[in-house]
Amino acid sequence: MPSQTVTFDAVNDAAVNPYIPFSSEILDVIKHTKKEYTFRMAYEGEVRPGQFFEVSVPKFGEAPISVSGIVPGKSIDLTIRRVGRVTNEVFENYVGQKLFLRGPFGNGFDVSLYQTGEVVVVAGGTGVSPVRGVIDSLASSPDPENKYVIVGFKSPDDMLFRDDLARWDKALNLTLTVDGAPEGYEGNIGLVTKYIPDLPLKDPKTAQAVVVGPPPMMRFSIKGLLELGFAEENIWVSQERRMCCGLGKCGHCRIGEHYVCLDGPVFNYTVSKDMLD
Repeated sequence: MPSQTVTFDAVNDAAVNPYIPFSSEILDVIKHTKKEYTFRMAYEGEVRPGQFFEVSVPKFGEAPISVSGIVPGKSIDLTIRRVGRVTNEVFENYVGQKLFLRGPFGNGFDVSLYQTGEVVVVAGGTGVSPVRGVIDSLASSPDPENKYVIVGFKSPDDMLFRDDLARWDKALNLTLTVDGAPEGYEGNIGLVTKYIPDLPLKDPKTAQAVVVGPPPMMRFSIKGLLELGFAEENIWVSQERRMCCGLGKCGHCRIGEHYVCLDGPVFNYTVSKDMLD
């Protein structure tokens, strides 16, 4: 039998086989803190805020990372925290080098829902990353005076997207807070839940809300919104911390009957409230 030559086209094969990663050039690296950088990656396909990519380095593995910024037809931002084997290796790569990606995966935010009317976004820590695109859309909406964003970080040194925070502060109603700060800090201090009861909403029953962050923060933020009069069907959350293989095959993302990688990570609260994590 004559021998066969097997060829491999990374770009085209990845397009039809979700298991095969494609290479992407690092266009920029933005340092936020000692442990959190944003890697701006070349990408021309369609993607929505709240979706995620698998970032991989050969011999080290892969990690699911939420999209934190989108320039359509040009690039995506992936804000990565240095916390383990894969991300440690990712941080050894610089502008002009390449990383391997799979995706985008999952269900993202439908930003068209938040263009008009009253909208509240509550985000904490790295939970700001998947909603950064949502907040950007609010800042450029027809009625930014009806958009309210509450963002919290552990400390002033842990703040992400400082340039964006300054821009959002001018464009819409932003409340920026930290859990704790050194003496002399002049900004807000306290959990994000502290500021929910003071939201000057005209009609909470018709307002939309997006909540992303650590589970306790999400739980008590949603409780505060419901007490204000928000309808459960108008609240959206992201279960991004449960993302895993992206394909629902490994089973690690499963919560009850739902696979976060496939059905989420963005869920309506009417669904997520029964997802016992």
